[in-house]
Amino acid sequence: MTITALQSLFKRDLEKLKNEVQLYTSEENLWRTEKSITNSAGNLCLHIIGNLNAFIGVGLAKTDYVRQRDLEFSATNIPRQTLINQLEETILTVEKGLTNLTEEQLADDFPIQIWDKPTEMGYTLIHLVTHLNYHLGQVNYHRRLLDS
Repeated sequence: MTITALQSLFKRDLEKLKNEVQLYTSEENLWRTEKSITNSAGNLCLHIIGNLNAFIGVGLAKTDYVRQRDLEFSATNIPRQTLINQLEETILTVEKGLTNLTEEQLADDFPIQIWDKPTEMGYTLIHLVTHLNYHLGQVNYHRRLLDS
């Protein structure tokens, strides 16, 4: 049940992020920052893509993704359609990574050490889905504040 729930939550929230990107009335506003809003929606989107591909992609789906974390926060003016395409690819990668997991494996260590010590697979996946959701909320707020 936990894996099914995680699959559903990752897909739901990545689809919501894709929708948020599509809802911007101006593509330029995806990259806008202002005052204390230092991360653009475009950069948050790149960060989510990088994070999930680096951990679920490499760790579980066995991709050869190479993360460039600095670019997640410094790249600008990437076309909206490119972001959408990358989100669609990330959805497929996450699905592939979670497909072959068993409930028993959730108690095993995650195959990539993210923090200062190994962490349980279930804990790490819950962390990754809540991290996605946190930034999804930021993108939603960014759009409503700065896309006018």
